[in-house]
Amino acid sequence: MISRNHLVILLLSMSLIALEMAWTRIFSAEFFYTFAFLVLSLAVMGLGFGALTVRMTPALAEPRRLGGLLIATALTALAAPPLVFQLAPDFTLAFAGGVAMWKLVGVIVLVNLPFYAGGMALASILRSDPHKVPGLYAADLFGAGLGVLAIVALMNAIGTPASVFWLPLPLLLAALLAGGHTSRAFAIALIAFSALVAQRAPDLLKTDREPRAPIIYEHWDAAAKVKVYDYAPEYRGLEIDNAANSPLLQFDGNWDRPDSLRYEFGIDVTYLMDRFDDCRFLSLGAGGGGDVMQALQADCTEVHAVEVVPHVNDMLREGEYAEFTGNIYNDPRVIVATEDARAYARRHRETFDVIYSLSSNSWAALASGSFALSENYLFTTEAFRDYWRALRPGGFLSMEHQFYVPRLVTSLREALEAEGVEDPLAHFAVYDLPTMRRKLMLVSKEPLTDEIIQNAYGEITPEVAEHISVLHPAQEGMEDNLIARILRNGWKAEQDSVAIDLSPATDDRPYAAQLGLWKNFSTERLERVSPYEFQGFPLAKMLIFAITVIVAVIGFPLTLLPLVRKGPKLRPLPWLFFFLIGFGYMAIEVVLIQQLTLLVGLPLAAIVTVLTTLLAASGLGSALAPRIRAARAMAILVPLLLIFGKFAPVLIGAAGGLPQVGRIVVAVLMTVPFGVLMGVPFPSAARRVGELVDWGFAVNGVGSVLGSTLIILVAITQGFNAAFLVAASCYILAWLCYFRKDAW
Repeated sequence: MISRNHLVILLLSMSLIALEMAWTRIFSAEFFYTFAFLVLSLAVMGLGFGALTVRMTPALAEPRRLGGLLIATALTALAAPPLVFQLAPDFTLAFAGGVAMWKLVGVIVLVNLPFYAGGMALASILRSDPHKVPGLYAADLFGAGLGVLAIVALMNAIGTPASVFWLPLPLLLAALLAGGHTSRAFAIALIAFSALVAQRAPDLLKTDREPRAPIIYEHWDAAAKVKVYDYAPEYRGLEIDNAANSPLLQFDGNWDRPDSLRYEFGIDVTYLMDRFDDCRFLSLGAGGGGDVMQALQADCTEVHAVEVVPHVNDMLREGEYAEFTGNIYNDPRVIVATEDARAYARRHRETFDVIYSLSSNSWAALASGSFALSENYLFTTEAFRDYWRALRPGGFLSMEHQFYVPRLVTSLREALEAEGVEDPLAHFAVYDLPTMRRKLMLVSKEPLTDEIIQNAYGEITPEVAEHISVLHPAQEGMEDNLIARILRNGWKAEQDSVAIDLSPATDDRPYAAQLGLWKNFSTERLERVSPYEFQGFPLAKMLIFAITVIVAVIGFPLTLLPLVRKGPKLRPLPWLFFFLIGFGYMAIEVVLIQQLTLLVGLPLAAIVTVLTTLLAASGLGSALAPRIRAARAMAILVPLLLIFGKFAPVLIGAAGGLPQVGRIVVAVLMTVPFGVLMGVPFPSAARRVGELVDWGFAVNGVGSVLGSTLIILVAITQGFNAAFLVAASCYILAWLCYFRKDAW
């Protein structure tokens, strides 16, 4: 039977997970995605601290106080966002100490507050009747799943800034249900206040960043923050999340123009396209349509524009910049796809003559909290195999990047060897573009001739030597360049001589942008930390280490604090059990989302699909906990994890050719068994420990924080299969703890 507490906990969880996802979108766009990972991982620990506070102060768990706790959660959720922007933290300076460090501490505290207050409310409800925990925990998980759907829909409908100020609405509805007269009055007043403040959201959630040019358009939804700069009457600049840039070129729609009026492109592949009578062109990340313009200008018969940010495609098809760009996206030769470019290429065998990638980036910070180090799969060994298979005979892949190329050539070489290509080094060339500070790879289905190498991007003559040179095959006098050495000696032989990671990225370990190595860490480099790892500083590893230290120094000791109080105590094995299932749950959640993104294709769709399914299925598992033995659930979960970890690439590859709806269905079917089985252990243990469930909830929260961070380190260094082994080990140990019933 559904009680008031079930509805309250459902509404509370809706707001908390929605807040986490909205914060991720804000931090990723305004303060860099790597630092979102740090701040939000620590913020979620506030849930555990709130539960510990209830354990230490039992009076807070009295039903009459629940309304006040919900109001406090809503108030802090409303106040924290504008206060963070008032602090204006500079995360690049935060690790050097001084004011910037204290600003970072202030941000972490502010973002923690709603989770802390929400943790107290959750713990007070759970401990109110431990025998009802299966149903209450199920409501918690179902509410979280609904919150994922709600916040994505809200951000897409009214924009991310305004959504932040509507997030407390479920909390305030819960306060109306659970609170007394005072709490209800506060709730009604805060609902009105939220509506008022939401109208000023864009001004309240805005950094004082000096724009590179006048901003003439801005849109911020669940996928990205999109800006357009007015550089010149005939030229606009498209920017995504204050990081990725792409041009918008004014065009009148007239292709009958003299050569003198044709557009010129920094990396021109006209020579390659002209080699085909009916060139089919694929842009891996079309951005503002510059790649499409180049292909249409070269008279390609079919142009596939694949872009992962939905609003960018909408802008160019029927939105604000369709007419400005000459409606090129409505040209009958153009096929527009809103999808991950790798997933798109995988479904098109022997389709394209030219595949083109210009400054595509590996990070995709479209996820929630602990998933802000998610990456796409554009640059893995398996990706190059997919591109190779997507090319028609005689086709070309042109891929450029400022920083990834030394690592990419190792992935490319392994891919061609795996495809059985005879003499792989004869099938690609690497160029240096020093004035553009870029490197460029040209891959050919047929062995490259000197004529193609010298003319692929315009004739290489002594006059242009300072703008373009060939690194592979190495020209006379340039045999000692890094690319040539990697291809001649192997990446392992050259690793010690360079600052960045040269190991090939794979679908099991797709972190191409995580280039940092521990050998490059130094306290001097903390004076100003780059948010990216292009120079080899191990930022991701350092952040994970920082989170681990904070959990070890603050989190763990606090979970032991109830030992000093009189009364019942959580014994060692139950304490360890709650920690292990928290660690294991988040480890599986993080890895599932990242692996199934390759299957679903569109990152945001993958996050919503996997996270909602996992939470809802776990809710079902919790509701069924009285009928399913926890030991049996974990005994089934462990081999399932090991089997999935081993065969996930095969399963994902087999389903990769399905339409997106079919791939989403497969992702749901893959996720449900994990969710149901993972939902059983917590409520089963809660029934054993009785009113100590608040303590168990706190330990579980600390374990979740550590699991969601350390598993990223395992994935970056060892791969997803190793991460599943770690998760399976957690549940094996948890099973052993649970099996010792006498120790509870």
